[in-house]
Amino acid sequence: MPNKNASTRNLADPELLDWLWSRTEQWLNRSRRPLLLGLSGLQASGKSTLAQALVDRAHAQGLAALALSLDDFYLTRRERGHLARAVHPLLATRGVPGTHDIRLLDATLNALAYATPRKPVRVPRFDKARDTRRPPSRWPRVAQAPRLIVLEGWCLGLAPQPLGTLLDPINSLEANEDADARWRLWVNDRLRTYQALWRRLHKLIVLRAPDWPTIHRWRTEAEHQLRSRHRQPLHTMDAAAMRRFLQHYERLSRHALMTLPKRADVLVQLDIRRRPSAIQERAATRP
Repeated sequence: MPNKNASTRNLADPELLDWLWSRTEQWLNRSRRPLLLGLSGLQASGKSTLAQALVDRAHAQGLAALALSLDDFYLTRRERGHLARAVHPLLATRGVPGTHDIRLLDATLNALAYATPRKPVRVPRFDKARDTRRPPSRWPRVAQAPRLIVLEGWCLGLAPQPLGTLLDPINSLEANEDADARWRLWVNDRLRTYQALWRRLHKLIVLRAPDWPTIHRWRTEAEHQLRSRHRQPLHTMDAAAMRRFLQHYERLSRHALMTLPKRADVLVQLDIRRRPSAIQERAATRP
């Protein structure tokens, strides 16, 4: 149910950025510290594009700003290989909670608040083509403390699920490769350790897709576009591989669709074409 203090508006696509930037300016004016703005959206929902657009607006106003992606803080391929051997084979695949280096992200956020030309901060970058983190020598340097940091990610702001909901598999991946629920119980437990990071967010914007099948279609379309742009599609997936890949995220994606609206300060409802159909300001309920 909508929060009684919420206000809802319908916005056309070009108006969304203007509206969000006007709110971001208000939040910036109320904060003396760097504003850490969370932007949560499931795969292929447009969060990276929107995050960069907000940073570009800040730059146009003469403000130092930076977009960070949770994806750039994935554990390395070697680290995930260790988890796959020690905990569960499914942890070789990046994406779920527990496959990020949250300590590195915390340390990066702390350092950015004091970045100067004499003490620049290196910001990690993950190479998805090689499925591992780039060497620190190739990380970009930030030489000025940003006034605005936009942190975007697919599971940003998400709370753990009740244990009782984890026992029954919801797809063939869970049924066939995690029959004893060991993987999903471990992922849910790791998600608990992310909550301190979520509490650092000053505001949380959530891009909410219509449903899980729509996310599946968006992500598949993105893969087709990637394949068409490259002559050697070594790192793209066929339909069967894509179905299996997305099943790693299905449980938490469905959980996000149901629960993240209550945690959002701003909820942007998307239609099946990724266009904003409504935007709602809320009194968020985050721990």
